[in-house]
Amino acid sequence: MDIALHPTLTVEEYLVWAQTERDTPRSEFINGRVVALAPERVEHAEVKLSAAIAFRSAVSRSQLQCQALPSGPTIRIDDYTAYAPDALVYCDQKLPGDALIVPNPIVIVEVLSPTTMHTDTSAKLIGYFKLPSVRHYLIIDPDACSVTHHSRSVDGRVSASHITSGPIRLDPARTVDRRIRILRVS
Repeated sequence: MDIALHPTLTVEEYLVWAQTERDTPRSEFINGRVVALAPERVEHAEVKLSAAIAFRSAVSRSQLQCQALPSGPTIRIDDYTAYAPDALVYCDQKLPGDALIVPNPIVIVEVLSPTTMHTDTSAKLIGYFKLPSVRHYLIIDPDACSVTHHSRSVDGRVSASHITSGPIRLDPARTVDRRIRILRVS
């Protein structure tokens, strides 16, 4: 499919294109358009890898039925927008290995870079919290050595806190008896 001939694609068409085109650039899909992503700095890659490893370790220690993933899978926001976060956690049943979309992410992580800073702190913040499953959105700023933690409470309110040191406590899943299980990321 020649995407230049299509003024607007759907997420499904984008995913088909991304799987079948040769030399597909690293990209996200915003408002029906493929948006190429700039190459990542080594620091960016190291931070997102560290986040994914920390989440995988925390999920394992907590014995939650959740999965932590590095960048790669897509988060569908609506019919015309899909983002590729730097790391994420989803719970319940493990997705098949060939899945491209994580339908119910609980925790989403973006690592700031000069080219993504504005989108990560505005459009993605709004977009991710359109998804009812999202409880936490962490924006890691490697230059400031800080994390901005946006969280959704049980009543649906979104709040933010700025963290410069110490562990981050998240509540990615509720148990059957309604107690909150804590995922501690150090």
